[in-house]
Amino acid sequence: METLSFEFPAGQPPAGRALVGCVGSGDLEVLLEPGLPGKLTIQVLTSVNGSSARWEHLFQRMFEGQTPPAMSIDIHDFGATPGVVRLRLEQGFEEIGHV
Repeated sequence: METLSFEFPAGQPPAGRALVGCVGSGDLEVLLEPGLPGKLTIQVLTSVNGSSARWEHLFQRMFEGQTPPAMSIDIHDFGATPGVVRLRLEQGFEEIGHV
């Protein structure tokens, strides 16, 4: 198991929070909570060691050209593909009202 931490510039925190997905074979769980204004923090607990660059590239592509809301995101990964990660994050953003 490996724990990875990332930080990105952000806008204001959202009003809500969300929990999407579940930890299981090939899936992941994402918890989104309001964070500090101006800061998006992401902590990933993953079963795939040495995957930091893959996660960082995924987040950079997702937030490129936009200002995400200020959140604290916890991701519990069990070998999910980048497509599943993006899907779960987008589901969480939709739940908190940031599409």
